[in-house]
Amino acid sequence: MTDTLLVFAVVAFIGIATPGPTVLLALNNGARLGLRASLPGMAGAVLSDAVLIGAVALGLGALLAASEFWFSVVKWIGVAYLAYLGLRLCRSSGALTLPDEAAARTPSGRAVFLRSFLVALTNPKGYLFFSAFLPQFISTQAPQFPQYAALAAVFATIDLLVMLAYACAGAKAIRLF
Repeated sequence: MTDTLLVFAVVAFIGIATPGPTVLLALNNGARLGLRASLPGMAGAVLSDAVLIGAVALGLGALLAASEFWFSVVKWIGVAYLAYLGLRLCRSSGALTLPDEAAARTPSGRAVFLRSFLVALTNPKGYLFFSAFLPQFISTQAPQFPQYAALAAVFATIDLLVMLAYACAGAKAIRLF
């Protein structure tokens, strides 16, 4: 299992480090809120990893892959949520504000957590990715729950480290400009 986890970790790192919605959200949170305030968003994304992997372990990923209707339902929920976030971004002033004004508008940790959690959870590609990716690392000769739990722990750890790197980059980049 150790060799399998190592291969899984390398492939997962490549997939995670490639910018997607949650990684870009971590970068944005780091730039807008700073590293410390972006941590709840990372926790939300990591929790969504666990939910997605659990859903795949229970067969939801196979259902989405087999059913065009349910895939479309999840896809359109994700589209609606991302459109809502985009609309909110477009409606924001976008003007530079003084630190006191910015502090008054800083979202709560709960809001940052929920935003990241929902962005990841409403992305149907996550379900399909895990449905296609995880079974390759699961042995049918051993109990599946511990294997899925180990893969989830490795994936979540790598995801957290990558998001930390992106949030740090965002926080540092904003200070440079």
